[in-house]
Amino acid sequence: MSQTPLLDSIDYPDKLRCLNKKQLPQVADELRRFLLESVGKTGGHFASNLGAVELTVALHYVYDTPDDKLVWDVGHQSYPHKILTGRRNRMDTMRQYGGLAGFPKRSESEYDAFGVGHSSTSIGAALGMALADKKLGNGRRSVAIIGDGAMTAGQAFEALNCAGDTDVDLLVILNDNEMSISPNVGALPKYLASNVVRDMHGVLSTLKAQSSKVLDKLPGAMEIAQKVENKIKTIASEAEHAKQSLTLFENFGFRYTGPVDGHDVGKLVDVLKDLRSRKGPQLLHVITKKGNGYKLAENDPVKYHAVANLAKETPQPQPNAAKPTYTQIFGKWLCDQAAADSRLLAITPAMREGSGLVAFEQQFPDRYFDVGIAEQHAVTFAGGLACGGFKPVVAIYSTFLQRAYDQLVHDIALQNLPVLFAVDRAGIVGADGPTHAGLYDLSFLRCIPNMVIAAPSDENECRLLLSTCYQADAPSVVRYPRGSGCGSPVSDGLATVPLGKGLVRRNGEKTALIAFGSMVTPALKAAETLNATVADMRFVKPIDEDLIVRLAQTHDCIVTAEENAVQGGAGSAVLEVLAKHGIRKPVLLLGVDDVVTEHGDAQTILAGFDLTAETMEQRIRSWCAE
Repeated sequence: MSQTPLLDSIDYPDKLRCLNKKQLPQVADELRRFLLESVGKTGGHFASNLGAVELTVALHYVYDTPDDKLVWDVGHQSYPHKILTGRRNRMDTMRQYGGLAGFPKRSESEYDAFGVGHSSTSIGAALGMALADKKLGNGRRSVAIIGDGAMTAGQAFEALNCAGDTDVDLLVILNDNEMSISPNVGALPKYLASNVVRDMHGVLSTLKAQSSKVLDKLPGAMEIAQKVENKIKTIASEAEHAKQSLTLFENFGFRYTGPVDGHDVGKLVDVLKDLRSRKGPQLLHVITKKGNGYKLAENDPVKYHAVANLAKETPQPQPNAAKPTYTQIFGKWLCDQAAADSRLLAITPAMREGSGLVAFEQQFPDRYFDVGIAEQHAVTFAGGLACGGFKPVVAIYSTFLQRAYDQLVHDIALQNLPVLFAVDRAGIVGADGPTHAGLYDLSFLRCIPNMVIAAPSDENECRLLLSTCYQADAPSVVRYPRGSGCGSPVSDGLATVPLGKGLVRRNGEKTALIAFGSMVTPALKAAETLNATVADMRFVKPIDEDLIVRLAQTHDCIVTAEENAVQGGAGSAVLEVLAKHGIRKPVLLLGVDDVVTEHGDAQTILAGFDLTAETMEQRIRSWCAE
């Protein structure tokens, strides 16, 4: 017998809207049960989806989706939405090659109004849709669902500023669970928390009405409850006279409603029905609990933000691999370098765990800065610290560095400030898909003046190049892939290597493989059967021109390999060197083609671009035979 009989009857939201409102709590319970089972098997974003179940049910019950547009911010909370919109039977393919994407994707479903993956885009996108619908006069409604973590980004406030000055029917739902991936930072979360306290009058009335029958039966319970109520009212009254106020969003031109219990699906339906009929910009403040309904996730939402999978009887994440990851290599180097140089300061845009900064924060709390989901600010802030005589290290994912490109150029490179960017998740990232793939950084970084770019080939090289770039006293980038490397032993010191110089890892004949970063290991394997020379270039900029010229003069053909877009990447830098020196040789560029990559197993995707040892060898043999 099915554990989710009511959910099984809901293929699409129109079936959900046929139910009685009293049935919605059962739908939410079954949806949460199904979500626990499906994500427990496939892995994926976990705690945030559990916290958005009732809100998702209420939204699809009230709004006429897909004609009405729901725009999910980031997409960490979109799994319940996928389950209710015709994809329940495919949830076992989540984040797998050829399966469902881990984020909303327009080509996947008409219910996915906007493709996402990076945060803080929902308000701007929903505003554009609302304005388009107003011009077309079709009466459709647009809703942006944004978390309090994503609201810390400047782009969200840019959109609020624009929307509040336009006469459009737009609803912004602020899903407030006091969390990003890590606990939220900055002034905004404190402001929201103070508003929740001040709005306890309404919450108390609801609690009092719902619990009075029970309390009446317990001796002395009503008296205790009354004292608690009076204390909370006192706190709320004190906050009422503080300078903080509820007018932040109203000053942006939005009518504020809330806070509302985000796990009371009936209350949410009533509020959303009222808001759908209102004109102009509206903001609904919803309070939810990340990981709601699963105690382990409720108690540790950071750990359970995303999981690999959950064991059926003992739901725990799978253990980490034995080999240290590049992220861990960076985290240890950072602590060691900070102990040796008091000028080092570390900055992260809300990626403490993902970027390996937990130990650094614990050891050097006064030198650690989490600026929230604000990549642009992180870079300019680092520039200001560098002007003050410090040496900032910005830990950031490749795909998130894209969001701060102007600041990278204008505020760091043009002023030649000594900021080191530790760029994690470079290359194919696998299940997170194209929005998180770090495939463009070599291309967009190479053209920036004063920039040093390093690509380590293994774990020890990562530490060596981090030390080298840190000592370079120039804008510099060390980019490394997700996960573990080849298992190379890692030194404990802070040794450096010559700046801009590569080295030959294997001597062969006829064919020279010029490899960058993660491609050195597969190139060495392919070279064994090809009897080819392999060069580990170490640096993309400044590139080792002498080594390239020497290899071109002593080999019949050149092959470059990089885990980056071919256009404008490291292979293009090699071509530029050959052209500069008037050398004409056959050159094969291996990298990621000019396509949007898919999500799924990273090795499968790499093989499709001839970037594994086996496919690289086959491609080179075929090319040489032409």
